Amino acid sequence: MTLERRNNPFDSDMARRVRLDGIRKAALDTGRNRLLVTGVMFVLAFAVISGRLIDITILEQGSEPRVAQSEGVTGSTAARADIVDRNGMVLATSLPTASLYADPFDVLDAAEAAAKLNRLFPELAPEGLVERLTSKSHFVWIKRNLTPDQQYEVNRLGIPGLYFQRGERRTYPHGRLAAHVLGLTDVDGRGIAGVEKSMDRVLRAGEAVRLSIDLRVQSLFEEELAKGIRDFSAIGGAGVIMDVRSGELVAMVSLPDFDPNHPATMVADTGFNRTTKGVYEMGSTFKLFTAAMALDSGKVGLEGGYDATHPIQVSRFTITDYHGKRRWLSVREILVYSSNIGAAKMALDVGTERQKDYLKRLGLLEAAAVEVPEIASPLVPAQWREINTMTVAFGHGIAVSPIQMTAGVAALVNGGFRFEPTVLMHEPSLMPAGTRVLSEKTSQRMRALMRLVVVAGTGKNADVPGYLVGGKTGTAEKQVNGRYQGNKLFSSFVGAFPIDAPRYVILAALDEPKPNAQSMGYATGGWVAAPVVSRVVARMAPLVGIEPVTEQREREAMAPVQAVYRVEGARAAR
Repeated sequence: MTLERRNNPFDSDMARRVRLDGIRKAALDTGRNRLLVTGVMFVLAFAVISGRLIDITILEQGSEPRVAQSEGVTGSTAARADIVDRNGMVLATSLPTASLYADPFDVLDAAEAAAKLNRLFPELAPEGLVERLTSKSHFVWIKRNLTPDQQYEVNRLGIPGLYFQRGERRTYPHGRLAAHVLGLTDVDGRGIAGVEKSMDRVLRAGEAVRLSIDLRVQSLFEEELAKGIRDFSAIGGAGVIMDVRSGELVAMVSLPDFDPNHPATMVADTGFNRTTKGVYEMGSTFKLFTAAMALDSGKVGLEGGYDATHPIQVSRFTITDYHGKRRWLSVREILVYSSNIGAAKMALDVGTERQKDYLKRLGLLEAAAVEVPEIASPLVPAQWREINTMTVAFGHGIAVSPIQMTAGVAALVNGGFRFEPTVLMHEPSLMPAGTRVLSEKTSQRMRALMRLVVVAGTGKNADVPGYLVGGKTGTAEKQVNGRYQGNKLFSSFVGAFPIDAPRYVILAALDEPKPNAQSMGYATGGWVAAPVVSRVVARMAPLVGIEPVTEQREREAMAPVQAVYRVEGARAAR
């Protein structure tokens, strides 16, 4: 018996489901595979990109700098900040510039490129250019700090492999003016001299520096000191103006000087800062300190004095007076007539230890703490014996810088306070108090004595009609190979004005001046340096708002002079 199989509808539905499930599974598997392949491709692409970034930023950074960097500011893109004077006038600034470099691997013809660049920049030797353009490095400098015109001309050459880096160039708008104060930077924008060096970190951080220098006063002082150098054929000069109330330096001049825009001019003597780096025997200007310490210690009074009739003989040394009066001299007369004998005897009364103590308090036995790196320490006796005490009294046997001398005299006239000299302007709310080194009474007496020297003594050529100037002349022979040379002088004048209420101390010095007909054959401080101070005061006073004196103030200032005339007249009558 034959059995027939009947068609079951449930069987066909199940078959269809199985086929659909197979199709769906195949589609899902295909999608997963495609996503997997795509993901792997993305991972590989990111790995390649990351590897290249690491290669460029880390491995190649030292040898192939392809991006301009701020070379003057480590870790910062800030431009080097400006230096300005006390009135906000820009003394040093940074301007954007371009520097030319090459990738030798991109240069097609090194010889042709070198020839073209040499025609544009004759100072670049073709041989050196070829050597650089065939280097195995990817980065070689061609020329730094191009002008816009030079950059344009390089682009016109159309040389493959030449590129530009953006940077900055330090510029000094006033050229040589205040060059020794400002200093300069190197090709990478780092300070290498002057304030540029001492304040390098501040300037690189983008913080402007305001100096105490008054550009107007600095300019006229440089002019007048240069005139003095020309008139007396000196080899150089130094000048300092200090505000006696704060220690701020309003002007600081050293000649000859240089142009910081052209570093090649800073050679030999031009780069030497005579005001801070030079130390000199200052001669009779030191008698101011001797008189001050004698009066302050009570060893002698204004009416006291010493016998200056005969020279002083100490071992092989003889102390004499230049055009001596050969008689007893009062303290006033010792300064007016600049007596070495009188000063030496005055110092002996003060004593060696007290002399050293006063000079230390006045800042004359250690280097000045001014904000320029070019600072010299004073030269003092290795063994301070009695003969040293006497010679130091009139400025021989000790050598100090002009800035030390100026700061010391400021303490004599400002009421007896010592201020550290500074080229940075103080904030009005942070003015220093100063350190007392002399009594107010001693300071008053010193002001009267200094006025007397100008009116009736060796400093007459420093007088200025309408203004009360007081001061002291100084002339010292320079040492050459251990011997004093009578024809090589360091001649100076240090003064203060207005002397009855001092605002400024001014020092002018000429290095090895030569006498002429104008100076009656002399090259001393009274003839060559005092006139410089006179001209500076006359031009400076109106600029800084100091009015001419009244007749009443003039009479009061003349009182010490009248007193000396009365004393001398009484002696003459006897």
